[in-house]
Amino acid sequence: MSQTNQAAMSDDELREHIVRHEWEQFQQVDNEGGRANCQGNWPTFHQMRYSQFALWPRELLDSYAQDLDIADKERRNLLTEKYARMMESTAPEEYRRDIAPYLPKLGLERQSQQERIIKQQVAWAADFRSHYPKLGQEMRILRTADDTVQDTSFETYLRGELSTYSANTLRLYLKMVLMLAAQRRNLTEETLLATVQAAGYENLDQAEAAQQEPLQA
Repeated sequence: MSQTNQAAMSDDELREHIVRHEWEQFQQVDNEGGRANCQGNWPTFHQMRYSQFALWPRELLDSYAQDLDIADKERRNLLTEKYARMMESTAPEEYRRDIAPYLPKLGLERQSQQERIIKQQVAWAADFRSHYPKLGQEMRILRTADDTVQDTSFETYLRGELSTYSANTLRLYLKMVLMLAAQRRNLTEETLLATVQAAGYENLDQAEAAQQEPLQA
């Protein structure tokens, strides 16, 4: 997509475009055990990813949309890279031997930026779980220390995703996180609010009270 076409989009149209672009890349992700069930579930993918981008300001949306376009031109798949980087924790020997040599290197300053974001977002997620335990239990496990081959934590997932962002996108993402923290807002809470509203709930309290059955995620 040209920058001219992107500039003509509203923020919501751009969010929609980004989610569809991610979906296209997600379809090309190869899984060791074959195609994953979630790769055929567009409604859930759309709900979860669109909710994530709901809080993003325009400059961040623009930058990440360009990341996806550039990745296509370079024959890279940011979704593949995200899941590959998670294996540093869940399958470290395989990652070191078969994956790390083919991924872009991340410098120390870059890693420091990412860990600053991760520390804040893990704290937000923990706070959210303390206020909404039923919704919280349907989320990923929280910390990398609890990763298993079957279960990847929120922390590890976030680290994998941040590692795919360009330097500019990461800078803008950190700017957003610092702004929200300064305003005493919680990105996890606001993202989950967008998620449950997309599922038909009025607010988080209503969604929490309805959790007799697990929230689909």
